[in-house]
Amino acid sequence: MSAAEKYEREGGPEVYDEGPLYASAAKVYPQKVSGTYRRLKWALLIVCLGLYYVLPFVRWDRGPNEPHQSILIDLPHSRFYWFFIEIWPQEVYYFTGLLILASLALFLSNALFGRVWCGYFCIQTVWTDLFMWVERLVEGDRRDRIKLDAAPWSASKIGKRIAKHGLWLLIACGTGGAFILYFADAPTLVRQLFTLQAPLVAYVWIGILTFTTYYLAGHMREQVCLYMCPWPRIQAALTDVDALNVTYRRDRGEPRLSVKDAARAQAAGKPAGDCIDCHQCVAVCPTGVDIRKGSQLGCIQCGLCIDACDAVMAKVHRPTRLIAYDTDENIKRRARGEAPIYKLVRSRTILYVVVIAIVGSLMVYKLTTRQHMGLSVLHVRAPMYTLAHDGLVRNGYTVRFANKWSEPREFALSIAGLPGATVKSEEADTMSDGRLKVTLDPDATLEAQIYVTAPVASAASAGAPVTMTATDLKNGETATVADHFFGP
Repeated sequence: MSAAEKYEREGGPEVYDEGPLYASAAKVYPQKVSGTYRRLKWALLIVCLGLYYVLPFVRWDRGPNEPHQSILIDLPHSRFYWFFIEIWPQEVYYFTGLLILASLALFLSNALFGRVWCGYFCIQTVWTDLFMWVERLVEGDRRDRIKLDAAPWSASKIGKRIAKHGLWLLIACGTGGAFILYFADAPTLVRQLFTLQAPLVAYVWIGILTFTTYYLAGHMREQVCLYMCPWPRIQAALTDVDALNVTYRRDRGEPRLSVKDAARAQAAGKPAGDCIDCHQCVAVCPTGVDIRKGSQLGCIQCGLCIDACDAVMAKVHRPTRLIAYDTDENIKRRARGEAPIYKLVRSRTILYVVVIAIVGSLMVYKLTTRQHMGLSVLHVRAPMYTLAHDGLVRNGYTVRFANKWSEPREFALSIAGLPGATVKSEEADTMSDGRLKVTLDPDATLEAQIYVTAPVASAASAGAPVTMTATDLKNGETATVADHFFGP
């Protein structure tokens, strides 16, 4: 008799213990599995890690005076290089566009295939997969690791633990070392690291990333997905009944019976599902989820349970894909005797594709029409203007020129909109036609103080419009900025 029943029977309170409100999470021992989705995960892991480790060493010729690393985040010079693209600090909107595109692509993938990002491309998933492969290589598969954890300490156990953690630390150190190569010339920095001549900040960041990779991928694993990552919570608000998720087809699998019990039930004319309750889907899951309980926070949609279930179904001579990428709507349709339908093209996915196309097109247009020079003007506010003894009005401006090429350039600055105006500067030469000529070093900026003088009739107390134009004296490229000319 339970405590609750005793309470009802005796009509009085009874103190009883139902166990702790929060129980410790049991350690997950994922079992080795082979199949379509496992091979796909290995292929993507190799591609992702290969790109991560190799890209810093890929060369890209940008001409003289420019770095030749294909991808480089040049913090000292405030530049970002990506093959043929060079991004300046003033062009931060490109990063904004990339973040928008990445978010929309994530939303689209979720609307189509659920948490496919989590299962195949997330850095936590990729490195955890690699760490678990090392663990199996050293300590064996699921049963061997469970026995090893339960066994008393011995020379064999200590040796395996040292080997496993040593390999984990080696991979983690390589991860941190590869990351900092994106911030400096990779071959040069590698030589400096091994000869102990690299900057202290490089060793500090390698240490930080080594620790985080080792701890998150080696020890926390599924806890990151369950408790630290916000995406599972966000994903629940973005999915719908037509999204393809890893699904246990309960319309076909229930009731669960062993092979022998199912044969007896079928002989007696009773229902018997295809699921034999072998728990292989749970054993291979990297987060310890039982997919037969439905959609859950811990499921990362990796598909390994599909491979495990298919292998069991093949052994018992039953159709595969008892667990498959499917929708809840199709389970209901099959229960009603209707054919399943798959709606990859629907209003939600069309909207995402259209917005991605619009944002992508705007970014491509901006990139293809971007200028390789820059001009910005700031009016001097103290004083707004000065009156000369000859009756002329003078305004001061701070003008910044930018040369985004890898070779020196000469610009001519002209003024328009002020009849009779002249322009002078101590940082620039005056040309015969009255324009100012400035020379810029490769990939550099120059700030100059210029003074525009015009008759009082050309000025206005509220500010007369004035246009400044910088022209490349070699190829004719121009940049124009509008400002105001103030007077009494």
